[in-house]
Amino acid sequence: MTNVKGEQSLKKMTEGNPFSLLLLFSLPLMAGNLFQQLYTVVDTAIVGKVLGVDALAALGAVEWLNWLVLGVIQGLAQGVGIFMAQKYGARQEDALRKAVAASVVLSAAAAVILTAAGQGTADFVLSLLHTPKEIKPISMAYLRVLFAGIPVVMAYNLAASILRALGDGKTPLLAMIVAAVTNVVLDLVLVMGTDMGVMGAALATVIAQLLSVVYCVFHIRKIRILRLSKEDFRMSRELNFRLLYLGMPMAFQNMVISVGGMIVQTVVNGLGVVFIAGFTATNKLYGLLETAAISYGYAMTTYTGQNMGAGEYERISKGAKAGTVISMITSLIIAALMLLFGRLILGCFITSSGKEGAEALEIAYHYLSIMSVCLPILYILHVAKSCIQGMGNTLLPMVSGFAEFFMRTGTALLFTWLFGSEGIFFAEVLAWLGADFILVPGYFWMRKKLGQSKT
Repeated sequence: MTNVKGEQSLKKMTEGNPFSLLLLFSLPLMAGNLFQQLYTVVDTAIVGKVLGVDALAALGAVEWLNWLVLGVIQGLAQGVGIFMAQKYGARQEDALRKAVAASVVLSAAAAVILTAAGQGTADFVLSLLHTPKEIKPISMAYLRVLFAGIPVVMAYNLAASILRALGDGKTPLLAMIVAAVTNVVLDLVLVMGTDMGVMGAALATVIAQLLSVVYCVFHIRKIRILRLSKEDFRMSRELNFRLLYLGMPMAFQNMVISVGGMIVQTVVNGLGVVFIAGFTATNKLYGLLETAAISYGYAMTTYTGQNMGAGEYERISKGAKAGTVISMITSLIIAALMLLFGRLILGCFITSSGKEGAEALEIAYHYLSIMSVCLPILYILHVAKSCIQGMGNTLLPMVSGFAEFFMRTGTALLFTWLFGSEGIFFAEVLAWLGADFILVPGYFWMRKKLGQSKT
């Protein structure tokens, strides 16, 4: 495909050194994810420092419920992105455009459903999670604004998925830079400069994400091969089924993982506001710990999908090896940094001058240390899962989601009963391990099937 204006940043992953391709493609994605995480970090830091421990705990109490909705959105967007990457790798431009058009329609419908479901069930779910009564009104105010912005979140994730499928990791990065700066400014204005409280933090996030949508869509409209016509929007039952076949298992996987997280949150909510605050501070850093893993995962999905579409099966194996090496080195570096400077970073979220703040900080650092030491397990998970997804199998990752669910909830319930609050710190790590037991053998099984189909 010839690059024209708007297509200079597109990248074919079917030729060249896999190690350098994956690394160079991942770096802008990583930077973009870091800026996206800045939303959460800034929200948490300002809320924790300005509004206090109760407000910080209120954000933590809704963390998994918010992730449930976001997980469904990301699953759908990533699923349709796999199909687009395969069509781009196979140089089937007509099929690519039809896939984009169908994805727009399906995503719009999903956004309406999710918005209605989120707004309608928020209060009931918070009660089901045993959210402490002193922070429940704060949590509800935060959720109402976030859920009103679901269509914006859906639009960004779809736009970013389209760009990544075509090998463009730079545009989502630039979109996130603009949005992150906007979010910081609006947080300072709406939280510190008004009496909106946590609603101001949520509104800042939604407005900032809207800017990222505008930027991505503006860029997509300049790409020749994505100029859609009315003909492209003619719905095909077969195409819709294929897109849903790829997207729904990933969305369902994220839902299952989120439900497990909500069960864990229920256990955490029973341990008091101070424990919730400390647990929340580390969970906010979880996004930073996982940022590189997610970026490598996006790169692996695009790389594998394009090579799958082009029939370059041997390159898939080489890419998986290169991705594993990059991931292991990265996870060890991040783990070392967190162990050395984690307490200092967590101090940005928690006011440690009082007794409650100091206790929350100790809880947060202890949890962070456990996750950091076990970080390579998480990075292996992302590489294996993304390779499998790129090969067009989203069912095995869904099964791994069930493994995560049972390990996470089982650990939270059993270990807490056996060891007290200490047991809850191992729920996440053992969930990663449970997923790896499914995904790593699953990858080798998929590779064997590809080898047999080639012969």
